[in-house]
Amino acid sequence: MSREYKIRTKNKNVFLRVKKGHFATMHSHTNYYVDVTTQKTRLSEAEAVAKEMVFAYSSNTIVDTILCLDGTEVIGACMARELTNDNYINLNAHQTIYVVSPEYIGGGQMIFRDNLVQMIHNKHVLILAASVTTGKTVLAAVDAIQYYRGTVVGVSAIFATVEECDGHPVNSIFNPLDLGDYQSFKPHHCPICQRGERIEALVNSFGFSAL
Repeated sequence: MSREYKIRTKNKNVFLRVKKGHFATMHSHTNYYVDVTTQKTRLSEAEAVAKEMVFAYSSNTIVDTILCLDGTEVIGACMARELTNDNYINLNAHQTIYVVSPEYIGGGQMIFRDNLVQMIHNKHVLILAASVTTGKTVLAAVDAIQYYRGTVVGVSAIFATVEECDGHPVNSIFNPLDLGDYQSFKPHHCPICQRGERIEALVNSFGFSAL
């Protein structure tokens, strides 16, 4: 496996851990694997990431619900706490925020059971993802929220390669400029494969599996 290194910021708890090589996701091949495991599971890092993310929403956005994708529930809970903190202007009349995750059925479609629908229906929903690359998962989340008659108020991610999804701005802490030579290709048009270089690992929101 390629050597791992960190892209750091002024905050010691906000960084991007990456590996450079040849990796396959469900929808693409990339020359970097972005590992956000500890940001999703270690409280100190989740809190630091949440504080960075809330700047875009803390003073002018109503957030009733945070929809967590990619196992970002810990970050979502930290964001909810920050957005209901006395230090921020809170426009939510209930002074509280729901933190929920979708259920997936065939083809990646998202649904919400009846006991969770009330947290989406007529609510202002912020989508939270670990990373947004092709944008397909976020688009599925947008479709689900709209189906249940919620309102998407934003998209946040630790790392993103796109600036908007379905007209909704994507606010991310890191982007491809932080990596310098980040590239993503459709699987059948991958120049790394065409050079005969083997895929090092299969990667998704759960992590990587070396081949």
